[in-house]
Amino acid sequence: MLTDIEILIREGEHQQQDFKFCITDSKKIAKSLSAFANTDGGRLLIGVKDNGKISGAQIDEEYHMIQAAADMYCRPKIRFDSKVWHVHGKNVLEIIIQASAQKPHYAQNDNGKWLAYIRKDDENKLANRIILEVWKQKSQTNGSYLQYSTTESLLLDYLKVNETISLNKFYKLAKISRYKAEKVLVKLICWNIIEPVFEEVGTRYKLKENNKSSL
Repeated sequence: MLTDIEILIREGEHQQQDFKFCITDSKKIAKSLSAFANTDGGRLLIGVKDNGKISGAQIDEEYHMIQAAADMYCRPKIRFDSKVWHVHGKNVLEIIIQASAQKPHYAQNDNGKWLAYIRKDDENKLANRIILEVWKQKSQTNGSYLQYSTTESLLLDYLKVNETISLNKFYKLAKISRYKAEKVLVKLICWNIIEPVFEEVGTRYKLKENNKSSL
């Protein structure tokens, strides 16, 4: 019979789960902590190879590396829970990160720059300025009235016919500045009218599923 940790490992890597063979760099793991905290939360399984094979973790050493990442290389600091699994004579360290209400959490890279990440499927992706502004707006208590301008209506009409749009396509289509286009996208995301689509290269935007028939 499979143990609980083996059942988790069989899920593979996904939006809320990542495997790490070992932790050798606190700054690198801070990126993963940032991505989980900024998205839906998730777990790191330390001592598991990418193919799901259990290699075993050095619990004390790797726990301290995670703690350093969360405290020193994440801003604000990221809280996490941990659990040690014993399976087939080896240890797996599980690190559990909750989705944070303090978004964005930034991680410091090797150049000393603070960057925020999001989790998409089994990858950590850099959050763009639009996503950062959405987090900022949502953290504020004051809202705005749901009233469409001509520019916003143009965007929504386009998305009724076309599945997605990029920022560049939008500001050229609307004949507005890039800055103004970003503000429109931020507003519509905050209103839960549209949502970002994180692609291999760049981000596009689409109508949220429940809005397709109501607009």
